[in-house]
Amino acid sequence: MINHHPTEQMLTAFVAAELPVSLTAAVAVHAEMCSCCALRIEQLTQMQANRWLDAARPQSEEPDWSAETLDPELEQMLDAMVLDDAPAAEQKPKAKQIAVAGQQYQLPRALHSLPLGAFSQFGKLSRARFGLDEGALHSSLLYIQPGGGVPQHSHKGFELTLLLSGHFSDADGDYGPGDFILLDGSHTHQPVSATGCLCFTVADAPQRFTQGMNRLLNPIGNFIY
Repeated sequence: MINHHPTEQMLTAFVAAELPVSLTAAVAVHAEMCSCCALRIEQLTQMQANRWLDAARPQSEEPDWSAETLDPELEQMLDAMVLDDAPAAEQKPKAKQIAVAGQQYQLPRALHSLPLGAFSQFGKLSRARFGLDEGALHSSLLYIQPGGGVPQHSHKGFELTLLLSGHFSDADGDYGPGDFILLDGSHTHQPVSATGCLCFTVADAPQRFTQGMNRLLNPIGNFIY
């Protein structure tokens, strides 16, 4: 069961095409996995379309189209076009597989077209960067091996984690596939995964570690970011 979702504000910005590519992809992936948010996006899209139509519609009284008739030749041409445009059998997109630390995963459809680099490994963490050239905004696939985790940290900016497969937990609870977790500098957590997990992450600054000798942990923060 998915317990963590994008906010209404983020879904509205997604429909209005106001989000950067990385966050747009995150919301699209979540919608692939969450029927509730997919339905809400459909509703917001229809509301947006209605607003555009209302703004474009002339304020004068609408004409009565029922009295109009088409030229027979034009009507025949339109009928032929409708027949030609009959939808063909829907083809499912080809699944895209990735391999990391000996595991195979199917990449969500919304991530298929994004340029993805090779995985690098740091202990029980593996990270592959998406080459989106969004300045300080970095997006990645992060894999945590079974029994692995990220040391306790907070955030200089924001960190979005979308769980694609597997589970992890922290002091606030347990998270599973589809969970959309957005944290900022007011949050401190230490995610660990008993069985391993794959996440899509977006962050705009490195993590700030809050335990032990912080400077020794900086390589991990830079690696994840």
